[in-house]
Amino acid sequence: MDDQIELNRRINETLEGMALAIFQDWFVDFGPVRRAQAGTTDPTAVMAGLTPDRQRAAGLAALFPMSFGSDGLPVGWLETEIGDLIKAVGGTTPSTRDDSLWSPGLHHWATPKDLSGMNDLALFDTSRQISDAGLAKITSGLLPVGAVLLSSRAPIGYLAIAQVPVAINQGFIGLLPNKEFGSAYLYCWCKANMNKITANANGSTFQEISKKNFRPITSAVPSSAKLISAFGEIAEPLFARIVSAAQENRTLAETRAYLLPRLMSGEVQVSPPQVGGA
Repeated sequence: MDDQIELNRRINETLEGMALAIFQDWFVDFGPVRRAQAGTTDPTAVMAGLTPDRQRAAGLAALFPMSFGSDGLPVGWLETEIGDLIKAVGGTTPSTRDDSLWSPGLHHWATPKDLSGMNDLALFDTSRQISDAGLAKITSGLLPVGAVLLSSRAPIGYLAIAQVPVAINQGFIGLLPNKEFGSAYLYCWCKANMNKITANANGSTFQEISKKNFRPITSAVPSSAKLISAFGEIAEPLFARIVSAAQENRTLAETRAYLLPRLMSGEVQVSPPQVGGA
């Protein structure tokens, strides 16, 4: 079980790295545009070997312009505020002096601490839950499955994608995916722009990035939604595999925790493997 958990963790690390590398090449370094402008004509090479299928590579390459404008961006691309692309929300902590806001605990409620020990990006559970009355105190309500959670203080930069509807405390900025900009794009956007995010933080006691300072952060966005969609078609399956492996790790860890004390006490015994056969 330990070996499988570790294998899944390493696979997830690789899959996330693949998605981040593609995002960096397409939307930060503008690799396909630079290669085309440098005279590369083979679509497979323009796409840096992303796919050996020449027809598919040609379709992807055609989504990128072949040169840069006077602003240094690929022709037709615009520097756009993240707040103009998606909805970014915050949360709060219901009064801990009012038990009715916490009991019965019916809804997941996340704090940055829930993300501190995570080995992957999938958030399945939270250490605390709130009641219906507690949820009513949080104006952003329950964020949907697929929402990207960015810790905005203590520290800045924890990231997760909600796998359950979840409310958040004031230590988060929640990014809500839409039809154009999905979870994978938003997660990779945060990773690629983390320096900008931290640079826009302030505070005397501890650094914090407010929604007001987060929403104006800009990045280059293509004029065609087809390119954003193409990235999603590649990255979302990678993220789905990450979530699947993360869920398997949860099951393996729970099974290990159940069996280990029983094996040690002798309550459960494992027969040695049979050698040979009839």
